[in-house]
Amino acid sequence: MANRAPVRTNNSALIAMIADEDTITGFLLAGVGNVDLRRKTNYLIVDSSLMAHVAAVVNTDFSPDEVVLETTVKQIEDAFKEFTTREDIAIVLISQYVANMIRFLVDSYNKPIPAILEIPSKDHPYDPAHDSVLSRVKYLFSAESVAGDRR
Repeated sequence: MANRAPVRTNNSALIAMIADEDTITGFLLAGVGNVDLRRKTNYLIVDSSLMAHVAAVVNTDFSPDEVVLETTVKQIEDAFKEFTTREDIAIVLISQYVANMIRFLVDSYNKPIPAILEIPSKDHPYDPAHDSVLSRVKYLFSAESVAGDRR
């Protein structure tokens, strides 16, 4: 425990969000939203047409040709990178289905602040098998149990 680096915190740290419109709206109504002087927000609404595209890839009932993408995966990646590098953000909440679109970024992120938390959405239930935090905790406990057996 003595080797841990000190974690800098800010009294006015924000919660950032990347999720569908309904989830963002709920958190905005709870007071999580922020717009700074440069008109930068602490959230990204992933358009429902992108969700339809994801459904089209998974479900054959939809045709991907019929879907018009308004929020691109590049925009999601850029928002994730921006939120994880901003000094005023302490937590990034991201819908798990959105995190799956940029899984390589979420899994490669290893800083303690801002903490990345995957949350369920109205249309996509939580799947613990895809949660990066839960998989790291499982790995940590399995490594500790192996090390404990060696003592």
